Amino acid sequence: MPNLDNSPILGNKNYLSQSVFTPENLLREARRQKSIREGRIPKICILDPDGDIVQNLFEAGLAKRNPYWACYHTHMYNFTYEGIEFGIVGNAVGASFAVLVAEEMFACGCELLISMTSAGQIVTKGRPPYFVLIDKALRDEGTSYHYLPPSQFSTINSKLMECLKGVFEKSQPPVFQGATWTTDAPFRETETAIAYCRSEGILGVEMEASALYAFAEAKGYPVICFAHITNQMGNVDTDFEKGEAQGSLDAIEVISQAAEAWLSCTD
Repeated sequence: MPNLDNSPILGNKNYLSQSVFTPENLLREARRQKSIREGRIPKICILDPDGDIVQNLFEAGLAKRNPYWACYHTHMYNFTYEGIEFGIVGNAVGASFAVLVAEEMFACGCELLISMTSAGQIVTKGRPPYFVLIDKALRDEGTSYHYLPPSQFSTINSKLMECLKGVFEKSQPPVFQGATWTTDAPFRETETAIAYCRSEGILGVEMEASALYAFAEAKGYPVICFAHITNQMGNVDTDFEKGEAQGSLDAIEVISQAAEAWLSCTD
């Protein structure tokens, strides 16, 4: 058997060491090269890997580009919903991209990050679409292993979970609490892997949550991850239907409820 401790993803790690390359330094040089002045971003930020929420807000004239966001790879848009100001970044798909953007958000003044990603159904909770508040995520990706030592799952902060208790009891579409499987390889969702996830009671498969929760734990940042269960991995006709405005209206409502609960806990 090979010695897994010698594999690059697990070897040569010191989890207490600071990184030589930091988001602050990257953003400093991006501002210089792009002539972007320093300024604020909203304290509550959203990751929208599919980009449907951003697209809907922008087309409706409800979101404006943040002039202070200096990321090399993305644009941030500001919008207000139910009296809460949000910053949102779309199309940051996958664990490494999502965490890169998350690092930059918190370096710029973000105080809460909410991720809303589409996901495939594993253990059914009904016919999609519906939502899952992810309490833990199976670490079948690479990014999390640079933040925390190996383990099966990464989990949401327990105090943050307590803050969200009971918030979604009457939500429609429903919001369930449970686990997801985070993978780097969506087109390697094999029968063997799916059967294992079902045996663990995992509700859906997505591409970001386990890395975001590992990052959150390692850095001490509040991060909430939702999965929007929208499909059965293309195995039925008329799959991947999210609802009105590609599900963005329902998603914003769920995000808003989470943000309001967090604000109440931090008052």
